[in-house]
Amino acid sequence: MDDHGRRKSTAPTLYALDTNVLIHDPNALLNFEEHHVAIPMTVLEELDKLKSGKQGVAAECRQAIRLIDKILGSASPEEVEHGVAIQRDKSGPCGFLSILMSKSAAPVTWLPEDLNDNRIINQLVELKSHRPGLNVVLVTKDINMRLKARACGINSEDYHTDQLVDDVSLLSQGYHDMEGSFWDRVSKVETRQGHGRTWHKVQLTDNLPAVHVNEFILDEQGFVGWIKGIENGEMTILDLHQEPLLHQEAWGLKPRDIYQALALYALLDPDIHLVNLSGAAGSGKTILALAAAIEQTMVTKRYRRIIATRSVQGLDQEIGFLPGTEAEKMEPWLGAITDNLEALHLDDENTHGSVDYILQKVPLQFKSLNYIRGRSFQQSLILIDECQNLTPHQMKTIITRAGNGSKVICLGNLAQIDTPYLSAPSSGLTYLTERFKDFEHGVHITLQGVPRSILAEYAESHM
Repeated sequence: MDDHGRRKSTAPTLYALDTNVLIHDPNALLNFEEHHVAIPMTVLEELDKLKSGKQGVAAECRQAIRLIDKILGSASPEEVEHGVAIQRDKSGPCGFLSILMSKSAAPVTWLPEDLNDNRIINQLVELKSHRPGLNVVLVTKDINMRLKARACGINSEDYHTDQLVDDVSLLSQGYHDMEGSFWDRVSKVETRQGHGRTWHKVQLTDNLPAVHVNEFILDEQGFVGWIKGIENGEMTILDLHQEPLLHQEAWGLKPRDIYQALALYALLDPDIHLVNLSGAAGSGKTILALAAAIEQTMVTKRYRRIIATRSVQGLDQEIGFLPGTEAEKMEPWLGAITDNLEALHLDDENTHGSVDYILQKVPLQFKSLNYIRGRSFQQSLILIDECQNLTPHQMKTIITRAGNGSKVICLGNLAQIDTPYLSAPSSGLTYLTERFKDFEHGVHITLQGVPRSILAEYAESHM
């Protein structure tokens, strides 16, 4: 199998990439090993139209164009048409890149040429008619385009090189709930105490689940352990007591269950630089993150500012047309933040006055994702909502903005993906969860239940 998930074939294969593949991953053309990668001229034209827009995809388009230009270099028109070697490392397969153009006076067409998708499919039909021995595959994130291509006799497939899991139910939840007592499953343990903490070194056995660093262990007897190291067939567990966890407080907010308590513990831990919270609507992701953020900027002064951003379809296109400053433009899109600010101050005499006061006093900045690109934030707490709508490439672009002394909090719900061509397995939130499961400074927690209201809980389970 190659790294794109296909079985290697002895027949020559040409993979034609659709525009949405290059937007999803601008480096996609490097991931086809020894095979021939073709970029249809229509795709180049689409990238050109999108590269200078205000859309969030503009940066991806520019990066893809720069990579294509770098590979093609000073190649002649004939070389560009037939294929230019994709140079990687010395030992790896190079593959070839070409630009696909129609040269026939009367091209073979199966579909009306009113849509770009149809033009690309017709071009591949024409190519296959002239080179019947060539295995042609269209790679696109658009399921309807894949169906049309197959109907025209062209093989097609999704792009899933950066898809690390096929089933999101296999993703780590960040903790392991165990029946009975955890200690009944343990054959050998060494316990030590130091600096007011209790540590257990436990031998890994078949009775224990597959574990990763910074996951939690919970049992029915009330034991809560935090896995802080895995080495030589042993895991080191920090013993966390349940009562203190449930009585934590951040900006007046206390956790409602043990899962929220674990999330809050990670949010307040200075040694944890990335917290990834997922869960259903109303499970407390945003309010926990916001309370912890205000606590650490206003009280402990650990961070200088909070930068809140959100992935919303259409946001980058529409924000430019809204009146006011960037903060005023962003505020309607970050209503979840202000809603949760109100929830944190419901007991105040004047809730709106409290929220306005907090917004004036707290160094909370609402920023668009376009603002985040290319910046480096020092000693900041970066709060990213709706992460399920980001691609893996976009997620990497944002996470790498964190500078010294900064913390990133990612929030999302894989059941509410609004971005075209993204699914739960291909979402940046899934990618982040899987890639960082062994990061010693990162924690992932899947929150449970819907504490928002009885109505919300019923709707979540019955609709």
